Amino acid sequence: MRIISGQFKNKKIFQPKDKSTRPLKDLVKESIFNIIEHSKFIKINIKNSKVLDLFSGTGSFGLECISRGAKKVFFFENYIPAINVLKKNIDILNCNEKAEILKKNVFDILKKHEFLENSFEIIFLDPPFLEKEINSLLEILIDKKLLTKNGIIILHRSKKNKDVFTEKFKIIISKKYGLSKIIFGNY
Repeated sequence: MRIISGQFKNKKIFQPKDKSTRPLKDLVKESIFNIIEHSKFIKINIKNSKVLDLFSGTGSFGLECISRGAKKVFFFENYIPAINVLKKNIDILNCNEKAEILKKNVFDILKKHEFLENSFEIIFLDPPFLEKEINSLLEILIDKKLLTKNGIIILHRSKKNKDVFTEKFKIIISKKYGLSKIIFGNY
Protein backbone atom coordinates (compact mmCIF):
# COMPACT_ATOMS: atom_id res chain seq x y z
CA MET A 1 0.00 0.00 0.00
CA ARG A 2 1.14 3.50 -0.76
CA ILE A 3 0.07 7.12 -0.82
CA ILE A 4 -0.95 7.95 -4.37
CA SER A 5 -0.63 11.72 -4.60
CA GLY A 6 0.23 14.90 -2.75
CA GLN A 7 2.84 15.68 -0.12
CA PHE A 8 3.52 12.00 0.70
CA LYS A 9 3.25 10.68 -2.87
CA ASN A 10 4.66 7.15 -3.30
CA LYS A 11 5.40 6.73 0.42
CA LYS A 12 4.62 3.21 1.52
CA ILE A 13 2.35 2.67 4.48
CA PHE A 14 1.99 -0.39 6.65
CA GLN A 15 -0.70 -2.99 6.07
CA PRO A 16 -2.32 -5.22 8.67
CA LYS A 17 -0.76 -8.61 9.25
CA ASP A 18 -4.03 -10.39 9.88
CA LYS A 19 -7.07 -10.77 7.62
CA SER A 20 -9.53 -9.08 10.00
CA THR A 21 -8.88 -5.68 8.44
CA ARG A 22 -9.59 -5.19 4.74
CA PRO A 23 -7.36 -2.38 3.44
CA LEU A 24 -8.66 -0.10 0.71
CA LYS A 25 -6.94 -1.15 -2.51
CA ASP A 26 -4.84 1.47 -4.26
CA LEU A 27 -6.87 1.16 -7.47
CA VAL A 28 -10.16 1.81 -5.65
CA LYS A 29 -8.63 4.68 -3.67
CA GLU A 30 -7.24 6.24 -6.83
CA SER A 31 -10.63 5.96 -8.55
CA ILE A 32 -12.40 7.60 -5.60
CA PHE A 33 -10.00 10.55 -5.61
CA ASN A 34 -10.23 10.94 -9.38
CA ILE A 35 -14.00 11.17 -9.07
CA ILE A 36 -13.79 13.66 -6.17
CA GLU A 37 -11.36 15.87 -8.04
CA HIS A 38 -12.80 15.65 -11.57
CA SER A 39 -16.53 14.97 -11.34
CA LYS A 40 -18.87 17.76 -12.40
CA PHE A 41 -21.29 16.55 -9.71
CA ILE A 42 -18.97 17.07 -6.73
CA LYS A 43 -18.06 20.52 -5.43
CA ILE A 44 -15.48 19.54 -2.83
CA ASN A 45 -11.91 20.72 -2.51
CA ILE A 46 -9.85 18.33 -0.40
CA LYS A 47 -7.44 21.11 0.57
CA ASN A 48 -8.27 22.52 4.00
CA SER A 49 -11.23 20.15 4.37
CA LYS A 50 -12.19 18.26 7.51
CA VAL A 51 -12.54 14.52 6.99
CA LEU A 52 -14.27 11.88 9.07
CA ASP A 53 -12.84 8.41 8.35
CA LEU A 54 -15.19 5.84 9.92
CA PHE A 55 -14.05 2.21 10.26
CA SER A 56 -10.66 3.57 9.25
CA GLY A 57 -8.57 0.43 9.65
CA THR A 58 -4.98 1.33 8.85
CA GLY A 59 -5.96 4.80 7.65
CA SER A 60 -5.26 4.54 3.94
CA PHE A 61 -8.10 6.87 2.89
CA GLY A 62 -7.62 9.50 5.61
CA LEU A 63 -3.86 9.57 5.14
CA GLU A 64 -4.37 10.10 1.42
CA CYS A 65 -6.59 13.08 2.30
CA ILE A 66 -3.89 14.52 4.56
CA SER A 67 -1.32 14.06 1.80
CA ARG A 68 -3.60 16.00 -0.54
CA GLY A 69 -3.94 18.92 1.89
CA ALA A 70 -6.84 18.10 4.24
CA LYS A 71 -6.82 20.27 7.36
CA LYS A 72 -7.74 17.48 9.80
CA VAL A 73 -8.79 13.84 9.68
CA PHE A 74 -10.61 12.07 12.50
CA PHE A 75 -9.99 8.31 12.36
CA PHE A 76 -12.54 6.03 14.04
CA GLU A 77 -11.33 2.50 14.72
CA ASN A 78 -11.85 0.08 17.60
CA TYR A 79 -9.81 -2.96 16.48
CA ILE A 80 -6.52 -2.72 18.40
CA PRO A 81 -4.24 -4.38 15.79
CA ALA A 82 -5.55 -1.94 13.13
CA ILE A 83 -5.11 1.01 15.52
CA ASN A 84 -1.48 0.00 16.09
CA VAL A 85 -0.82 -0.04 12.33
CA LEU A 86 -2.68 3.27 11.92
CA LYS A 87 -0.47 4.88 14.60
CA LYS A 88 2.65 3.61 12.80
CA ASN A 89 1.39 5.03 9.51
CA ILE A 90 0.69 8.43 11.05
CA ASP A 91 4.13 8.42 12.65
CA ILE A 92 6.04 7.48 9.48
CA LEU A 93 4.29 10.28 7.61
CA ASN A 94 4.84 12.67 10.54
CA CYS A 95 1.30 14.05 10.32
CA ASN A 96 0.21 13.74 13.97
CA GLU A 97 -1.03 17.34 14.11
CA LYS A 98 -3.56 16.67 11.33
CA ALA A 99 -4.71 13.27 12.60
CA GLU A 100 -6.83 12.27 15.55
CA ILE A 101 -7.54 8.63 16.37
CA LEU A 102 -10.74 7.79 18.22
CA LYS A 103 -10.55 4.27 19.66
CA LYS A 104 -14.26 3.72 19.98
CA ASN A 105 -17.15 1.95 18.34
CA VAL A 106 -18.57 4.25 15.65
CA PHE A 107 -22.21 3.49 16.49
CA ASP A 108 -21.79 4.04 20.21
CA ILE A 109 -20.04 7.37 20.02
CA LEU A 110 -22.23 8.84 17.29
CA LYS A 111 -25.45 7.81 19.02
CA LYS A 112 -24.30 9.36 22.29
CA HIS A 113 -23.07 12.46 20.48
CA GLU A 114 -19.95 12.55 22.66
CA PHE A 115 -17.96 13.90 19.77
CA LEU A 116 -18.15 15.80 16.55
CA GLU A 117 -19.20 19.34 17.13
CA ASN A 118 -17.99 20.15 13.63
CA SER A 119 -19.33 19.27 10.26
CA PHE A 120 -17.22 17.60 7.62
CA GLU A 121 -16.69 18.09 3.91
CA ILE A 122 -15.89 14.40 3.42
CA ILE A 123 -17.14 11.43 5.40
CA PHE A 124 -15.69 8.07 4.40
CA LEU A 125 -17.25 4.82 5.58
CA ASP A 126 -15.48 1.53 5.03
CA PRO A 127 -17.38 -0.85 7.31
CA PRO A 128 -17.08 -4.62 7.23
CA PHE A 129 -19.00 -5.77 4.17
CA LEU A 130 -21.38 -7.76 6.37
CA GLU A 131 -22.33 -4.66 8.42
CA LYS A 132 -26.14 -4.37 8.31
CA GLU A 133 -26.61 -1.05 10.12
CA ILE A 134 -25.46 1.26 7.33
CA ASN A 135 -28.78 3.10 7.03
CA SER A 136 -28.83 3.60 10.79
CA LEU A 137 -25.38 5.14 10.60
CA LEU A 138 -26.36 7.35 7.65
CA GLU A 139 -29.41 8.54 9.61
CA ILE A 140 -27.19 9.46 12.57
CA LEU A 141 -24.86 11.41 10.28
CA ILE A 142 -27.85 13.30 8.86
CA ASP A 143 -29.55 13.92 12.21
CA LYS A 144 -26.35 15.23 13.79
CA LYS A 145 -25.72 17.47 10.75
CA LEU A 146 -22.19 16.17 10.41
CA LEU A 147 -21.97 16.82 6.65
CA THR A 148 -21.44 20.30 5.25
CA LYS A 149 -23.89 21.65 2.67
CA ASN A 150 -21.89 20.50 -0.36
CA GLY A 151 -20.19 17.65 1.48
CA ILE A 152 -20.03 14.04 0.36
CA ILE A 153 -20.27 10.68 2.03
CA ILE A 154 -18.30 7.90 0.40
CA LEU A 155 -19.39 4.40 1.29
CA HIS A 156 -17.17 1.48 0.34
CA ARG A 157 -19.27 -1.65 -0.12
CA SER A 158 -18.95 -4.97 -1.86
CA LYS A 159 -20.52 -5.15 -5.29
CA LYS A 160 -22.44 -8.14 -3.92
CA ASN A 161 -24.17 -6.11 -1.20
CA LYS A 162 -27.82 -5.37 -1.94
CA ASP A 163 -28.16 -2.34 0.33
CA VAL A 164 -31.14 -0.03 0.00
CA PHE A 165 -30.22 3.45 1.12
CA THR A 166 -32.11 6.29 2.73
CA GLU A 167 -33.71 8.78 0.35
CA LYS A 168 -32.35 11.75 2.31
CA PHE A 169 -29.23 11.70 0.16
CA LYS A 170 -28.75 11.94 -3.54
CA ILE A 171 -26.58 9.17 -4.96
CA ILE A 172 -24.12 10.99 -7.18
CA ILE A 173 -21.94 8.16 -8.39
CA SER A 174 -22.79 4.51 -7.98
CA LYS A 175 -21.42 1.14 -8.92
CA LYS A 176 -21.68 1.95 -12.63
CA TYR A 177 -17.95 2.66 -12.68
CA GLY A 178 -17.23 -0.93 -11.73
CA LEU A 179 -15.99 0.08 -8.32
CA SER A 180 -17.35 -1.07 -5.01
CA LYS A 181 -18.40 2.30 -3.68
CA ILE A 182 -21.24 4.72 -3.56
CA ILE A 183 -20.90 8.47 -3.18
CA PHE A 184 -23.73 10.42 -1.60
CA GLY A 185 -24.09 14.15 -1.86
CA ASN A 186 -25.90 16.47 0.51
CA TYR A 187 -27.10 19.03 -2.08
